[in-house]
Amino acid sequence: MDQTQLQAPDVYGRTFQMDEQTLGVIATRLEARGRHPFFLRVIDEYMGELSLTAGESVLDIGCGTGVAARAIARRPDMHGPITAIDISEHLVKAGRRLAEEEGLGDRIDFRVGDAHGLGLPEGGFDVVVMHTLISHVADPAAVLAEGKRLLRPGTGRMVVFDGDYASLTLATDAADGGEATDRAVQRGIIAQPRVMRAMPRLLAEAGLGLLWSRAYVVADIGRADYCAPMITSFRVLLPKVGVMTEAEANSFADGLERASAENRFFGASNFYTYLAGRSA
Repeated sequence: MDQTQLQAPDVYGRTFQMDEQTLGVIATRLEARGRHPFFLRVIDEYMGELSLTAGESVLDIGCGTGVAARAIARRPDMHGPITAIDISEHLVKAGRRLAEEEGLGDRIDFRVGDAHGLGLPEGGFDVVVMHTLISHVADPAAVLAEGKRLLRPGTGRMVVFDGDYASLTLATDAADGGEATDRAVQRGIIAQPRVMRAMPRLLAEAGLGLLWSRAYVVADIGRADYCAPMITSFRVLLPKVGVMTEAEANSFADGLERASAENRFFGASNFYTYLAGRSA
């Protein structure tokens, strides 16, 4: 199994085959989301739980533009090497550029690779991070198995953070309150909308012991904040994967932005972080 066998439309899961305009929209969305206080807090919390010791290495799989990798590199307790891998050469190039601009170019080794099989030495990393990766892959179990393979036996730890996108909702003025558009959004941008609910079982089946977890709810009420860049991206991304026409996507985004301007917006989603360890 590899990412080319992905069955879902999921534009984020198909960055390896998207055109530059679409990839530019995706990169902009990833960077805006990565700068949001919620995402920065999540990274700070799971890195704090990891309690890194001097020189421990970190592998960021599905790094996108390197949002998590750069945040990790900026931490005063992070002294070891960081490797960041994504399937999209375009996003990896963006990640290198952004790291250089922030003075972090010598701290992060960016590479191109498929999370299902990275071809790296077994047991070569102390920490593997999957930050908003697992909801977009073709085979979550295979990706977790690859992550475990790369962890150092005995002390290696894995972080999986992602959204429970089956809970993602954006209220509209439609008669169904947005149910149909919720389903279209979930089909268009998420391959595995319920995978975080299955994560305790998937980690156990991969031979990883659960060490810590945390649940979050992100809700924009009245005005769109966290959701605002996502709504902007819908104008390009939803038509690109065929879940809405361009006119439908623009009308949908217009309605959400109008609701925000009038202080009557509602959008919400659950998120979860799991920290697990490799014992052998």
